Amino acid sequence: MPTEILMPALSPTMEEGTLAKWLVKEGDTVSSGDIIAEIETDKATMEFEAVDEGTIGKILIEAGSEGVKVNTPIAVLLEEGESADDIDTSAPKAEAKAEAPKAEEAKAAAATPAAGSATPAPAAPAAADGTRIFASPLARRIAADKGLDLSQVKGTGPHGRIVKADVEAAKPGAAAAPAAAAETKAAEAPKAAAMASGPSSDAVRKMYEGREFEEVKLDGMRKTVASRLTEAKQTIPHFYLRKDIKLDALLKFRSQLNKQLEARGVKLSVNDFIIKACALALQSVPDANAVWAGDRIFKLKPSDVAVAVAIEGGLFTPVLKDAEMKSLSALSAEMKDLAGRARNKKLAPHEYIGGSFAISNLGMYGIDNFDAVINPPHGAILAVGAGVKKPVVGADGELAVATVMSVTLSVDHRVIDGALGAELLQAIADNLENPMVMLA
Repeated sequence: MPTEILMPALSPTMEEGTLAKWLVKEGDTVSSGDIIAEIETDKATMEFEAVDEGTIGKILIEAGSEGVKVNTPIAVLLEEGESADDIDTSAPKAEAKAEAPKAEEAKAAAATPAAGSATPAPAAPAAADGTRIFASPLARRIAADKGLDLSQVKGTGPHGRIVKADVEAAKPGAAAAPAAAAETKAAEAPKAAAMASGPSSDAVRKMYEGREFEEVKLDGMRKTVASRLTEAKQTIPHFYLRKDIKLDALLKFRSQLNKQLEARGVKLSVNDFIIKACALALQSVPDANAVWAGDRIFKLKPSDVAVAVAIEGGLFTPVLKDAEMKSLSALSAEMKDLAGRARNKKLAPHEYIGGSFAISNLGMYGIDNFDAVINPPHGAILAVGAGVKKPVVGADGELAVATVMSVTLSVDHRVIDGALGAELLQAIADNLENPMVMLA
């Protein structure tokens, strides 16, 4: 039977995307691993691979279509002996199968339920304990018609997915009450989200009637940034620790190193030293190298440090994994590569997902100090201001001039308490004020 190709979830935060370009046309034969389309997610433009072989029987979503929901049928794949005449696009009869790049196949399986068919499938169900139940759109539709509790059905499809044959063979159970509760909760969610995000666009438009303005449509990245930062500020109990760090020793040491590295084409930035200082501090204060995991805390062994990179319309936080193990020159080269590809939206999800700690540096923009918002599930983020000349009192009581950088550590109080946060910030400061120690 014809197989639907579904819009994949190419990142954990993706709910919809833009089908930027088809690289195949109707009638083309494809094999597993062939790139068939380019899809713009909330974070990047990614190539979309076929996981089965067959012939593209029909393209359902045109190139350039925006706002295509995850798990929406976008094309139909025909196996040998099948014809385009077998395709019924009004109500899918075939088992739908999401295609995804090999590295993202497991994530795609956990995507949002199908949409866009004449008879929409019910929302993706969950077991009583909140565990996600994986079922094809057709299987969910049949289960709803039969009154089946999908948590009681064993799936025989890929990765234990429940397919049409499983629900047709199962007997009806008592699923009405849980389903009704789930539907009520789902119906209330958009209202709660709208209240959290502020007044509607129509309400705001009325406030500015008669005034000239430009209406800017939100793209996927801006929607994701808005959603995640709203969630972060509403749900994470932030507290803030501030410190001034003297940079004179670091600037002198950096200058010496750059002269020696010039022949290799390496030029270290102050940000490279900050990354290294934070990575080593997380090793010195291991209890602070942690993330919030809902009902528990995960303490990480390596120092995986995320660094905020501003791009047009939003930001990325690429992660430098095992940063404590890498030399300054290696960190510098990796950061330049990640930042460059971030600005071109060419990062793969594994390059910006994870980490326990982040750095946001606005010092290069002349900002003296600021408070950064924690990127969940991270335990903390360091906001870095500019290094400026300031009068300081020396150890002997005499007044002197020093280059001072103001930093603020935003901390998730669920993960890190005040004293522990202070210990981490002091370790970061010690590394930056005594930079040679970082090479020991």
